[in-house]
Parts: sequence; C-alpha cells; structure tokens
Amino acid sequence: MRFQFCALFFVAVTIVPSPPVKAHEPDLTRLRLGDERLSNGPKAGWIWACRRGKDGGGAQVRGSWIRDDGTFDFTQKAVVDGAVSWPHQFNVSILNGTRIFTTNDLPRHRSGVFPIAPGDDAYLIDRNPNPIQSQDIHVALPLNPTLAPQPSCAPGAVGILLTGVVLFNALDALGRDAVAHEVQDDCQGHPQMTGTYHYHSVTSCLEDARLADGHSALVGYAVDGFGIYGRYGEGGQALASADLDDCHGHIHRIAWDGAQVEMYHYHGTWDFPYTVGCLRGAYDMENVRAISGPPQSMARREGRPDLEAAATKLGIGFEQLRRALGPPPPDLAAAASRLGITEQELRRALGVD
Repeated sequence: MRFQFCALFFVAVTIVPSPPVKAHEPDLTRLRLGDERLSNGPKAGWIWACRRGKDGGGAQVRGSWIRDDGTFDFTQKAVVDGAVSWPHQFNVSILNGTRIFTTNDLPRHRSGVFPIAPGDDAYLIDRNPNPIQSQDIHVALPLNPTLAPQPSCAPGAVGILLTGVVLFNALDALGRDAVAHEVQDDCQGHPQMTGTYHYHSVTSCLEDARLADGHSALVGYAVDGFGIYGRYGEGGQALASADLDDCHGHIHRIAWDGAQVEMYHYHGTWDFPYTVGCLRGAYDMENVRAISGPPQSMARREGRPDLEAAATKLGIGFEQLRRALGPPPPDLAAAASRLGITEQELRRALGVD
C-alpha cells in the first residue's frame, strides 16, 4: 500500500481588481465528509442524486484516514498498488450539431491492479473483486447545450473526462462519499461490477491546465453536454463548492470550441460533491445507460455469476453475499458455511452447478 500525497502549484498572474474573487485554498488533510450531504433537490455543496444506494459494493472497512469529526485526510488514503498500461481508444467528433464520443473506457494513464490482490494492504479496507474490462461506448451530446427550465437529479454516471474514462457522481453503491471511503488507484479510478473503470472526481492524472487568464481548461463533459473544467476559476483562484451554484457550476465567459463564450459550465473541486451535484441541462437516459457500463444482468451471460440475482434467490442482501464470497476465485464451500447454507444451494443460486 502506498499513500497518496498531492501538491498544489500556483502560477503568478495579474488580476484585474474588479470584481475580486474569493479564494478557497483546500486543506486536503481535512476535507469534509459528504456522507450526510444528500439532498432532495438542488443545494450547493450537496448532491441531489437520482438514486441512493443502500446495498452494493464498496469499502468493507472504514479507512483510518476518516475521522470521527466528520472529516478525512485525502493525503493519507490507501492507494491500490500497480501500474497497468491499457490499449486506450478515445475519439471525440462533431456531426450534425452533436458531439460524438467513442471510447473503450480504458484509461490513457496507468491503473492499479484489479481485482485488488490479497497481498495489497489496500485489500484490508476494500476488497474490490472486479477486473477492469474494455467497454464499447458511443454517445452523442448536444454541441451547444442549453439550460433546462429546472435542474434535475444527478444519475449515477454523470459524464466523460478527456482521459476517455467515465465519470460517476460522488456516491458509492452504498450512498456514501466515494472519494472518502472507496480505495482507488493513483489516478482515483477503479472498476465496478461489470468492469467499467470510472472516477468519482476529476482525476489527478489529467493535468489541470491553466489558460492565459488563470482559469482551468476543459477536462470533460457532463451528460447534458455542458463542459466540466478544472479546479480554478476566473483569475486563477482555487474553487470550492461555496463558489459555485447548486449543481456545482456557474456562468461566465469560457473557452469553448475555440471561441470565448459566456455559458454555463461545471467545475471540479477538492471538496464534496467534487464535480456534478445535479444537472442544469436536459439529458438523455440512453446516454447515461451507455456510459454506466453493461447491465449487471449481462454478467451471467459473460461467464460471471449474477450476484444480485443469486442474492435474491437466497433471500439475502447483495453485500452479504459478496462479502461471503470474498475476492475471486471464491471458496464456495467456505462461503456457503459463512451464509449458513449448503454448498449445493449456493452453487444453484449462482448457476454454477
């Protein structure tokens, strides 16, 4: 296990003194935990999630970097070992007023080793049993998005970053602050059940480039078509949720498709909810489904047991079954014993008779 240390560098810029922008320099050793910051509508610094998970994957043990005072130390988070290179494929094109994304969701940077190996100290906290798998993602987003009459809730998958990797919202499958609880690799990425590698924040492996005015460059796109920019705003000031609106964005002139345009955009920040708290533009659920990865029901067809279906057959929770099975390859006899059932019953539920 290695520990993740982040350094912030600031570029000296000349700032026009009107109007001043309030800076929020982040203390990465004491970030506010987002577990209780789930809202039922737009609210700055909170997330309005369409779905709040209560059962699913995630860290099995609370990390030592999470404090009882409701904060966590990002610099002391465990990091999944490894440096795996991938055959990255990602393309963005423009056709008929749409921006078309084609990606295999494999990062252009190296990832950690997944499933997390028992010999990795990170395994003591998060036994992510999922391998990273190539996806076949094609989505078309509006080239010139417009604001919807009202914001809408944030789905589980909220965009694509320019690494070609999917961006999920700030929550893990249990409805907790994913950045705080889940153990990820050096680039803050990891795979979910169907192998979709993803982030819950703007990855540190994508340079937060600064434009001439100090504002961050574009780092990705939300599913409503609006841009996601890095952690610095006008005048090069570091941003926090307090600087942004209820959906984690704002309106001013930005660099957009080679021009300066006054329009809405989101920002990444170091504090919760990290990127998108809700969506300001209309979006197509088909695009959300496309970037979320294949349905979990496909796992069985791809040669992997459908754990959700198996848990339902056994009358237990998904998380109870996952923990009993442990990391692959599972010891079915031991898992059955933990669950208080016969190995034959377990095999029948998993479809591996």
